[in-house]
Amino acid sequence: MALSSSLLLRSVPSVGVPSLVVPHSVTPLQAEALGPAAPRVGYLIYRVERQLRTRLDEAVGTHGLTTPAYVALSILRERDGLSNAQLARWAFVTPQAMSLVILALERRRLVRRRPDPHHRRVMRTSVTARGLRILDDCDRAMDVIETDMLQGLDPATIEPLRVALSSCAHSLQGSRPLPEPPARPGASASKLPAEAAETRPPQRHATFTAAG
Repeated sequence: MALSSSLLLRSVPSVGVPSLVVPHSVTPLQAEALGPAAPRVGYLIYRVERQLRTRLDEAVGTHGLTTPAYVALSILRERDGLSNAQLARWAFVTPQAMSLVILALERRRLVRRRPDPHHRRVMRTSVTARGLRILDDCDRAMDVIETDMLQGLDPATIEPLRVALSSCAHSLQGSRPLPEPPARPGASASKLPAEAAETRPPQRHATFTAAG
């Protein structure tokens, strides 16, 4: 199904507007009626995300990983010992989905889990040496993808782009904060802060991959 023109296009002042490639679903008459327009920033990010995800799926798949598994390993390398709930928040997936990812990684001996000494029901996860070797291979593939993605940009614009995208992510997260997890029946008040901390959104974002 073609995306609607309201998602693709946004009216902008005519001064300094670059030429627009009109989607095939929009007829010449409709394009003329739209007037001065440019692609929405959200749509452009969507296009980049879809193409990046396709390339990344193919690249990490050659090493037997999925993209969520690669993201999980990358986060754990930077923040060793996260619980499943914490890792799920950093990776922007549900705890249930992350449990399946960690189980698959553990079966391949790419991660190991150990009980938290203070909360025996919480399992802490770490990347193994084998996992780090595969992660390094995936990082090199990501370097190639990122080089292809940024090749049309002036090097001086890359850092401002990084800052701008990070700001967009923080703004979206801040505009709709996730609710605190509900208290389990019978849980004492003294335990609630520690349990809530397991699922509270992180205050900063982990790096997706380490710089090579």
